[in-house]
Amino acid sequence: MPPVLPSTTPSDTTTEDQPHQTRIVCYHQTHYHNNSYVSILPLLAPECGVTHVIIAAIHLNSTPQDITLNDDPYDAPKHLPLWAECKQLQAAGIKVLGMLGGAAKGSYTRLDGTQEQFEQFYAPLKTMISYAALDGLDLDVEEPMSLPGIIRLIDRLKSDFGTGFIITLAPVATALQLFHRHLSGFSYFELEKAFGRHIAWYNTQFYCGWGSVHDIQDYEKILMNGWDPKKVVVGVVTNPGNGAGWVPDDVLCDSLSEMMDKYSGKFGGVMGWEYFNSVTSTAEEGEGPWVWSRLMALMLRPEVLT
Repeated sequence: MPPVLPSTTPSDTTTEDQPHQTRIVCYHQTHYHNNSYVSILPLLAPECGVTHVIIAAIHLNSTPQDITLNDDPYDAPKHLPLWAECKQLQAAGIKVLGMLGGAAKGSYTRLDGTQEQFEQFYAPLKTMISYAALDGLDLDVEEPMSLPGIIRLIDRLKSDFGTGFIITLAPVATALQLFHRHLSGFSYFELEKAFGRHIAWYNTQFYCGWGSVHDIQDYEKILMNGWDPKKVVVGVVTNPGNGAGWVPDDVLCDSLSEMMDKYSGKFGGVMGWEYFNSVTSTAEEGEGPWVWSRLMALMLRPEVLT
């Protein structure tokens, strides 16, 4: 008998769409490419069907006031076009989150210390979230962190920004399977048991050797461990250059179609890493990275195309 995940408390109603909406999530970390700004305004097109955009990556550095978006202060002039565009997306109903952490380690170590240390590093993060008027925060924990530490962070974010503030996490696929190695240190099973009501969903990485969407076997392994399909968003790389595990359009669409059919009305959605160089075989000459979202909408949210 597969283990039953013991969280039975419903998620905050303000962080879960009612009724359930299949999500299309785009991560956006490369804001400049070949010295040119990469606009996310094309995602406003209804046929893209994007529900959430996650701005990456926020880093807490060695001193509390040194908080950056990638390599620069989050309020640097180079980021002003980005924040202005985020407001346009939000005005159109697309939720905009920030991503904290990722492959560059240190942010969560600094938030996992004593209460005094936590307060020192959390305060600038709170200021940054308010400055950017983010709808939520994606916690991409790719370094060891304690379970009490991640709970303390989520609890404070909910306390400071309210129940409508969206909290997501970005585990590798094996983290949602029992007794498998992953990157975060704490148990996602224990986190869901203790605090799942405050977590909207998990942007689950099915790439870089942690899982695959060549078929649905790795996805099924997660659900067999008791996870709610509404809370598992299938994460893929959108370009072979973005990490190992990219699959061609036809393979990806076949896998997503099977997931959708099997879990009709409960499928959590798809996320793509990352926006700026997303590719599909269906793109016409001159079209940009938004075509990936359009293909996902065709598969997962066809109602936006009518």
